[in-house]
Amino acid sequence: MSGLIAVVLAAQVVLSTKVDIVSVTGCLKETTPNNWTLVNATDPVPSSANAPPPKDIPATAPAGKNEFKLIGVSEFNLPSHKDHTVVVKGLLIKATPVSRLNITSVTVASPSCVAPPPK
Repeated sequence: MSGLIAVVLAAQVVLSTKVDIVSVTGCLKETTPNNWTLVNATDPVPSSANAPPPKDIPATAPAGKNEFKLIGVSEFNLPSHKDHTVVVKGLLIKATPVSRLNITSVTVASPSCVAPPPK
């Protein structure tokens, strides 16, 4: 019986550590060489891993209050999008002080960044 309880508890732990795929829009910044963050970012919303269709790219770049460290960036040529407003999709890894996004797509929404919202 105790073996069955251990299996059930282990299954619950696995279920509670699910990583969500989300979409976030923000300003792409290189904080140090090859370290990328998304600043003034919107709240994450559930999404698919694919790049957004044109109709889902905001016409006016929104400004949010979040910041995310971007990981898994080597395949995305981020230097060409530096200081642009981008829509990033990826796996959300919640952490303190800064959550991370393991990116699956990057799409430019605007060639510049919007000012951060007032605090």
